[in-house]
Amino acid sequence: MTPGYELAPLVVPITRTLIVAGAVASRDYQDVHHDAELARAKGSPDIFMNILTTNGLVGRYITGRLGPGAVLRKVAIRLGAPNYPGDTMTLTGTVTEVDGATAQVRVVGANGLGHHVTGTVTVTLPEVEA
Repeated sequence: MTPGYELAPLVVPITRTLIVAGAVASRDYQDVHHDAELARAKGSPDIFMNILTTNGLVGRYITGRLGPGAVLRKVAIRLGAPNYPGDTMTLTGTVTEVDGATAQVRVVGANGLGHHVTGTVTVTLPEVEA
């Protein structure tokens, strides 16, 4: 793996179930993640995904593309456009640095509104025997 290597994209359908299940699994009971009526009362057009679910999807993307031996060392992400039900998020990644068995990957997750998530993931890859 070398800098510039592009990981295959991952398309994630954003469903109401994914948003609610991710919030519950991460113990985030804020109403904007599960109650559409209360989310609208707070100015959002619908419920939206929380950052912990997004973080999990980014981790799934990296380990899914780099293999089960890949170990996440650092995940640094920023949220942008919300993920609403009915949209699709496409995660893409580009290796920016490689130092021995450690790589840094720039990750972007885009939806119909723009970039939902941007950031970098530092990952250690298993040593390959010659």
